[in-house]
Amino acid sequence: MSERWIPLDVADCDPDPFAQFHAWFRDASDVMREREAIALVTASSDAKPSARMVLLRHVDAISFGWYSNYESRKGVELAENPHAALLWYCEPLGRQIRIEGVVEHMSAEESDEYFASRPRGHQLGAHASHQSEVLESRQSLETAMHDEELRYEGRDVPRPSYWGGFRLTPNFFEFWQHRQDRLHDRVFYRLHAGSWVLERHAP
Repeated sequence: MSERWIPLDVADCDPDPFAQFHAWFRDASDVMREREAIALVTASSDAKPSARMVLLRHVDAISFGWYSNYESRKGVELAENPHAALLWYCEPLGRQIRIEGVVEHMSAEESDEYFASRPRGHQLGAHASHQSEVLESRQSLETAMHDEELRYEGRDVPRPSYWGGFRLTPNFFEFWQHRQDRLHDRVFYRLHAGSWVLERHAP
């Protein structure tokens, strides 16, 4: 009986992990409802980890990016410890991709451009919500949102200075393919002297 999963070998992988990422990301376009959802793992300066889901909003030839509040827990942790891990998981195809690297803020121009493309309600919400702070009640949040609607009535909503993009530049990838009997295929990409080295690892 043949298994449903597509085998993955080092020889099958593109030498460029970004090209390999795009190939798997394209494969998932018809089988995932929220293909851009990724887990982001950060750690504080005393090595306490935290994880949450964010939306992948930027991919180029050298980096991955997302947008958020710089004063949130993840923003504070990345300021203290600018190293993070991303996890992309595609259950229908039995695949996951782990990505690790160093994080920095995107430029103000990049953040402004993306903020301007967001729905107006999202823009106002970025002003109304002080992410990760204690909130007295849902009503207080809705009141703050109403106040921002009045504040910017009839004019464009500017990007708050505390909100913008994060860019992760990877030094490690793992492409993981589910296989029968838990004998999964795992291909690692490690950055060494400016080049990517591919290795198969035991499941």
